[in-house]
Amino acid sequence: MNQEFNKGLLLTSLGSFWWGFIGVIYFKYLEFIGFVEVIIHRCVWTAFTLIITTFFFSKWKIFISTIRNKKFLFGLFFSGLLIFINWAVWIYAVATDRIIDASFGYFIMPILSVFLGYIFFKEKLNKNRIFSISLVILSIIILLFLSIKSLPWVGIVVGLSWGFYNLIRKKINVDTDIGLLIESLFILPFALVTFYFVYQKGLNDFSTNDIPLSLFIMLTGPMTVIPLFLYVRGVELSGLGPAGMIFYITPTLQFLLGYFYYGEPFSTIKFVSFILIWIAVIIYLKDLYETN
Repeated sequence: MNQEFNKGLLLTSLGSFWWGFIGVIYFKYLEFIGFVEVIIHRCVWTAFTLIITTFFFSKWKIFISTIRNKKFLFGLFFSGLLIFINWAVWIYAVATDRIIDASFGYFIMPILSVFLGYIFFKEKLNKNRIFSISLVILSIIILLFLSIKSLPWVGIVVGLSWGFYNLIRKKINVDTDIGLLIESLFILPFALVTFYFVYQKGLNDFSTNDIPLSLFIMLTGPMTVIPLFLYVRGVELSGLGPAGMIFYITPTLQFLLGYFYYGEPFSTIKFVSFILIWIAVIIYLKDLYETN
């Protein structure tokens, strides 16, 4: 297999594991401060972290050349909007005991990525891959119509926003961390204004009165940047389709944490869907290994 392709799969796997396990536990712990403030701090400290890394790696020349390209800037504005929507809805789901619903969205996303990869980048689909995709679609239909009584809007928004985010980032092809920095700078002013109103009403938990808590909240930056960088870089090296299938690590771990650790309901129907999805993933990855 191609060395860069292998590296892409590894990076995607690490990012997906981080989101599905470490990220869930961390953000679930912060639910007591309220999801609005968590979203604000995630935006603020993500931008701060990326500014530091840009200084550390001496990438300001790349930053300047990127923002001078109107096409890149336009694309990053919309990808920034999509990633903000994804962050906000996912944090809302974690804070309101809807981790399994959110993971439903991440089950949708890889299928969307495979489809978008085929449409926009001519990524190959053979019989094995079509069969694996069909199994996943079947499992999603089971979840949607037999298991979830109301429209799972949380999962739908999470899945669509993340799928189209990956499409835009692959299409504009900018430096991974610089792209993330520009996206976060687009979001930053809105986050700061919102925090001002939260502070004015005395609803903020982030303050000098509790330094350990404030430092822990600041970790929202690295907790966001590290897995996002790993995954986006993995997409660039391996392609939307392969990275999308690897990403099933994330919703699987979220399902398991939601059910076994946080006590969210997990029906027999959901379990059957879970098995179908993993059969599809095995078929797809086997095919990738044999054809690359």
